[in-house]
Amino acid sequence: MNAAFAAPEFDPALVARYDVDGPRYTSYPTAPHFHAGFDEAALCEAIRASNEEPIPRDLSLYLHVPFCASPCFYCGCNRVITRDPGKADAYLGHLCREIALTAPLFDRDRRVRQLHLGGGTPNFLDLPRLRVLMTNLARHFTLAGEGGREFGIELDPRYADGDYVRGLAGLGFNRLSVGIQDFDPAVQRAVNREQSVGETYAVIDAARDAGFASVSVDLIYGLPKQSPVGFGRTLSAVLALTPDRIAVYGYAHLPAMFKAQRQIHAADLPDAATRLALFGQALERLTGAGYVYVGMDHFARADDELVRAQRAGRLQRNFQGYSTHGDTDIVGLGASAIGRIGDSYSQNARDLPAYYAALDAGRLPVTRGRRLSEDDLLRREAIGQLMCHGELDTGAFGRRHGLIFACHFATALARLRPLADDGLVTFERGVIRVTPRGRLLLRIVAMCFDAYLDAPAAARYSRAI
Repeated sequence: MNAAFAAPEFDPALVARYDVDGPRYTSYPTAPHFHAGFDEAALCEAIRASNEEPIPRDLSLYLHVPFCASPCFYCGCNRVITRDPGKADAYLGHLCREIALTAPLFDRDRRVRQLHLGGGTPNFLDLPRLRVLMTNLARHFTLAGEGGREFGIELDPRYADGDYVRGLAGLGFNRLSVGIQDFDPAVQRAVNREQSVGETYAVIDAARDAGFASVSVDLIYGLPKQSPVGFGRTLSAVLALTPDRIAVYGYAHLPAMFKAQRQIHAADLPDAATRLALFGQALERLTGAGYVYVGMDHFARADDELVRAQRAGRLQRNFQGYSTHGDTDIVGLGASAIGRIGDSYSQNARDLPAYYAALDAGRLPVTRGRRLSEDDLLRREAIGQLMCHGELDTGAFGRRHGLIFACHFATALARLRPLADDGLVTFERGVIRVTPRGRLLLRIVAMCFDAYLDAPAAARYSRAI
């Protein structure tokens, strides 16, 4: 059996021993290793080269909407706190300007198969403003037809209702991601996000009535005031919703990096043992209810497209996590958005003044990025295979790239040996395979192939569990 299909084994002592900081590998090299030498000219060259590939890839658009009406104290996203909806107008104008500058760089026959609005709070934009945005996208890009596209949006149910959700369907959205985190009132007060079960149910029911193809929800473990009892009640409420996908993220407490997290009292955070117990509880409850553990923090119903893609060997990772459209070029639009074009990554200016200034000057707002070396591309592929499918055929990999795997990845194989001794991986007949014991520690396995872990990084990573 492919390792990715085996149910993971939860060994708290083993997980605790390996629960160190590490990348999530939504990119490789990871974002801390992007640099300012990758500029607008480099991005344009990457797009030109991508257009000239024998079989040009379709496109995936990520649009960042940074505004939130109130701060959630756990949040590490790039966002702007405001209750003035008019603030969105200046941003929308510049976002449409970026669309008009970016789209002509791509051949018009390259269809947009996937679109995702993230934030921030994307539903800070009301329906008329979203209609302007979607109209501009359709004018400048070639959007795939209804049967061949995945258009998703993240939604805060505190600022949406059934009419809004039905309006999203009318604009072409067919996937909804709803933030929950935890329904426990004490936890909600501690993180400044008070959200009722009723309003959450209302938007999910509206999405189903409107014909959305998929509804996913996000939970977080490790938040202040969390307990197994309270989190158990949240899991029961979530399972009653029967979402198609459930993400269960570990809270990363980095107050030195994220100002809002300084409002959280460290003494209120669950200790390491309780944090692991919360994750173990989620794993047991969700898999017991029939959800498949895809990997990392993702669970999905057995008939979900993510699970089908994994079983067919088509699952990939990108900046939104696991994806069925990993073969696309990702175009990042909006402040702080990250794109992946061919063998390059690029990121836009994070703060609004710099983002606006570039577009006002008629320039693309890219401020940093990276063109990948041949070794980067090899390691990205190896890491992706392990993260998505739990195994790597070293012989086939070597033949595909014209190299001797044991020579090129000698350091990685040496790093894997202690993991093999602990039963996290096996190495038989030239195949590296993650075991059920190792499935919860995929990041640790992937880190063996990371050539940059010992280099200075601009940011700390989150913990592996």
